Amino acid sequence: MAVDDISRYRANLQGEVDSVALYTALSEAESDPKVAEVYRRLAAVEQDHVEVWRKEITGKGGSPGDIRPSIRARVLGWLAKRFGAAMVLPVIAATEARDHAVYQDQPEAIAAGLPADEQSHARVIRTAMAGSGGLAGPEIARLEGRHRAGSGNALRAAVLGANDGLVSNMSLVMGVAGAAAAEQTILLAGLAGLIAGACSMAMGEWLSVNSARELAEQQIALEANELELFPEQEREELILIYQSKGLSETEATSVADRLLGQDGAAVDTLAREELGIDPSELGGSAWVAGASSFLLFSIGAIFPVAPFFFLTGTTAVIASLLSGGVALALIGFGTSLFTGRGVLFSAGRQLLIGYAAAGVTYAVGALVGVSLT
Repeated sequence: MAVDDISRYRANLQGEVDSVALYTALSEAESDPKVAEVYRRLAAVEQDHVEVWRKEITGKGGSPGDIRPSIRARVLGWLAKRFGAAMVLPVIAATEARDHAVYQDQPEAIAAGLPADEQSHARVIRTAMAGSGGLAGPEIARLEGRHRAGSGNALRAAVLGANDGLVSNMSLVMGVAGAAAAEQTILLAGLAGLIAGACSMAMGEWLSVNSARELAEQQIALEANELELFPEQEREELILIYQSKGLSETEATSVADRLLGQDGAAVDTLAREELGIDPSELGGSAWVAGASSFLLFSIGAIFPVAPFFFLTGTTAVIASLLSGGVALALIGFGTSLFTGRGVLFSAGRQLLIGYAAAGVTYAVGALVGVSLT
């Protein structure tokens, strides 16, 4: 039983070491000194958790050893430094939620108060800052806004976009290869699948983002019109919003009146609080979203096609499968960054799914080829 406990403690220790590394990387990547200070304080909280599990391991007669940040943590840290903290915040938020759920079933963690610490970034930030008079409300609000920002899902979108191109085009190439088509035909089919799929993805993403922007703009315009036509009713809505946040009626009324006195502030607040829309973002640029989808799909789709530029016959088919397999494993590694599952598990699952899809289309292609012959 002690051996099982030590294994569990080591897994917890690795998670906390990773968290320290991630928050430290976020603090180094953050340009706003006040927000960077929040990340440093979070790292300090997680370092306390590291010591909790070191002591638990020692108490059971084990040795904590020299545990270093995992590959996953180092990659996420590099992404944060290269592309900004917002890139990885949703991933870290999901990790904190998972740690909270795991610690809920561990009496040692509950005794040390760890589940409460891991419950959410926002709660940890408020708890950590409250004792030192750190951030004021606007800075915390700005950090929490980044925490929810859709741009933070770019990592997930990139991995999944490349996966769509890879699996769909590898299946297409294997289906045509199964029909015993010539290499030129397979290459043509693969390139056609790449271009058609990338264009379809780009157009779909452009329409989706653009439609969302147009809807958001229409809703904000409607809110502004209502504010102009029915100012007293909208003032009452603002008061109720701030009362629901814990302010007294007097305080809420004061805040509402100040907002109404500032040009655009009331519409901005109503859009955020009532509609759940950030007027400064509106879902991002439709053109950037479309171009990104085209590029990511193409990157994934080119792997199974590339060998047919240089090879022929069975050699080209095997090379296509190997090339696609390498890409599938890389995508599996990418998914492990935001799912928290092991790299080997994620890569193996991705290989199984990708090769299963390719196997099905190859078999269908072979059957159709025989029937046509």
